[in-house]
Amino acid sequence: MDGINSLSNSTPTAKRTALITATAATLCGVALLLSTGHGNATDRAVDGDLQIDAKSFRCITKMTRVRHFYVDNLRGHLDATLAAANSTTGAVYPPGSVIQLVPGEAMVKRDKGFNTTTHDWEFFELDVSKNGTQIRKRGFADVVNRFGGNCFGCHVAARPEWDLVCEADHGCAPIPVTRAMIGALQRTDPRCDNPELSPEDAEALNQLNQLVRPGR
Repeated sequence: MDGINSLSNSTPTAKRTALITATAATLCGVALLLSTGHGNATDRAVDGDLQIDAKSFRCITKMTRVRHFYVDNLRGHLDATLAAANSTTGAVYPPGSVIQLVPGEAMVKRDKGFNTTTHDWEFFELDVSKNGTQIRKRGFADVVNRFGGNCFGCHVAARPEWDLVCEADHGCAPIPVTRAMIGALQRTDPRCDNPELSPEDAEALNQLNQLVRPGR
């Protein structure tokens, strides 16, 4: 984090790298849309018909944008996922649905009955780099993020019609993260072919870094 304060003399490329490194892993402490946690990295698939490993996740901006987040479907049923995401009255997402707010976090809909407590959602924390994706943590209602928050405890506040997916008007507690911060993280996913970091995104990442600075 402290490196953010000494970037004034860095090259644009160095500044971009430092900003992304300092902020990409910190949003999980305040975003709470998706689950995170600290544990042993794993690419294993959980038992079930839908096999998920690190290769299941890709550049976030190559997914399909819905408002301020991105969706995909690992079974190829993207239209069904989009129908649920765009419903104005709520819907149950189909198996294979992937939802990501930021590159390092994801939630994936498993087969019906896979985990009734979480409405069949599995939560992932991802390590992303220009070399691809690694799964850092995965789980269900017991996943606790590195800041001690149980992410299912946040999602469960969503009204039943929204299938545990949090948005501003779904009943979940608000988060102190701006759309500019979220957009900056999305646009700096290291797996993507990104343009040079814009001044606006650099400022948003700096603000995010200040927000989650230890001792704040």
